[in-house]
Order: sequence, then structure tokens, then C-alpha cells
Amino acid sequence: MVGAGNMGGAMLRRWIDAGTLARDEVLVLNKSGRTVIDGVESRTGAPDAPLPDMVMLGIKPQMIDAAPAFLRDRDAPVPLLISILAGVDMATLADRFAAHSIVRAMPNLPVAIGKGVVALHGSRAGDVDALMQPLGLVERIEDEAQFDLVTALAGSGPGFTYRFIDAMAAGAAALGLPADQALRLARATVYGSASLAADADVSPATLADRVASPGGSTREGLNVLDADDALATLLTRTLDAATRRNAAMAAEARR
Repeated sequence: MVGAGNMGGAMLRRWIDAGTLARDEVLVLNKSGRTVIDGVESRTGAPDAPLPDMVMLGIKPQMIDAAPAFLRDRDAPVPLLISILAGVDMATLADRFAAHSIVRAMPNLPVAIGKGVVALHGSRAGDVDALMQPLGLVERIEDEAQFDLVTALAGSGPGFTYRFIDAMAAGAAALGLPADQALRLARATVYGSASLAADADVSPATLADRVASPGGSTREGLNVLDADDALATLLTRTLDAATRRNAAMAAEARR
């Protein structure tokens, strides 16, 4: 693992907890050499040893030029390179790094508890799909042009969801509920609602209609969200902004 920050560390912890990887099967390379997980070796530079079966690139996109030199050795390409760098496309990865197979992966933070999403694009070598299964829902994105949008939806989506939870709690607090109680209720409400939606055989829109009785309080609140497509418009703008930023990072990485 080249870089193991919040996302890479979350993936690694889940793999170890699930028994997918053993601690002695992983080497973490990071700038500080700090230990990410007890029992997993961390170093500041690559050892003088045979190439690993798989390398996961988890540094920040703007640090792509700081990746270890062995990844650029065309005479000794790594068998499989997995990149979780947002906005860095396959062409850039192939141009910068030497690998027999390359896969783009976009996980989100709930992979830490096996409830995340991992979008994949690229080679199917090395059984990458099976590796990602313990992290949550695994989706193949065949058209790379859609990967920036998928990154905005699934990769950034938890951040937008946390904002929604916080806004619900803040709204209830502004109307008089104690702030700590409002936050507990908002968290539990979103957790339970998302769990039900995940297991339902109907759309979220249908579930919303089942909650909302005609002339009732839920319907009155939904009327506010639905007026002039306010919520849908806001979220479309949110996803568009994140998608455009991913595209901009891709352009920066190609320079």
C-alpha cells in the first residue's frame, strides 16, 4: 500500500478484520513511516525485495509524482496496480506507472465497517472484485467517462449525507429540541431509514409515499422539499460541482 490515510487505512482495517488479508501480507509505504495498524510493517521507502503481487496507490492525487520510483520501472512492471486516486484516469496511470494490469477503484468511508461502496473500472485480473467484496457493494463501471460522476455520488456521498444529518439535527434544535437529543434522533432516523431502503423491494420514492399520509405532517414537510424540485435541484448541483472538480484534478494529473 502506497499511502494509507483515512481511506486506505479504513480499507486495510476491514480486510484484516474480515480475514481477507493477514498482517504479514501487507507492507505500507508512507512519508512518515508511521504504523497504521499494529503488526503491519510500515516504511518510508520500498525495500530491496521481490515485487509485490499487488500495489494499491492511495496517496493524494496531487502527490502522484511522489510515488515510489519502482512503480515507474518499465523493465519490471508490477503485476497489478490498484489506484484509489480521485480524478486520475487510466491513461494517466498507464503513462506514469509500469504495471501489467491497472484498476481504478473508488471506495467510500463506510468500507471501514463493511457497509461501503467500491466502484471499479479497468482490468479484471487478480480477482480484484473478490478482494473488494468484504468492503461492501462492489460495482463495475464500464464507461470510464462516468467514473467522475460515480466518485461524486458514492465517494463523496457520505460527506453529503453527514451534512444532511447535521442539518436535520440543527433544524430540530433551532425549533426547540435539545441539540444533543436532536442529533441522536437524526442519526438513528437516517440509519434506520437507509437500512430499510437498502432491503426494500420498492423505490425510496415509494417508501416516502408510504410514510406520508394525505394531509399529514410528513406530506406537509415533503411539499417543502418537492416545491420547484428544490431538493433534487440542490443535490444535482452538489454532484455536478464534485464531478467537475474530479475532472479538474484529472486534467492537473495529466500535466
